[in-house]
Amino acid sequence: MIARSKVSAEGQITIPADVIKKLGIVPGSSLDWDVKDGEIVLRLTKRYTSKEIHEAVFGSRKFKRQTVGQMDEGIREYIRKKHARD
Repeated sequence: MIARSKVSAEGQITIPADVIKKLGIVPGSSLDWDVKDGEIVLRLTKRYTSKEIHEAVFGSRKFKRQTVGQMDEGIREYIRKKHARD
């Protein structure tokens, strides 16, 4: 056991300072609560970097850099093909 807390009359707890330091909890941090086999499991919600999100969505594929003009032209071409009459 790392530390112990008491529940207030309002149902609130204070996170012990040692736990705050070990988990890197800061004001605004989000915590996930779970109950497993009669025990409470508390986890610091993971924050993801934009790189981690990009890799989760696109995998490790590499994209060629394009200018805004090139992206606009690519969108126009896609729309033309999508709405072309055969």
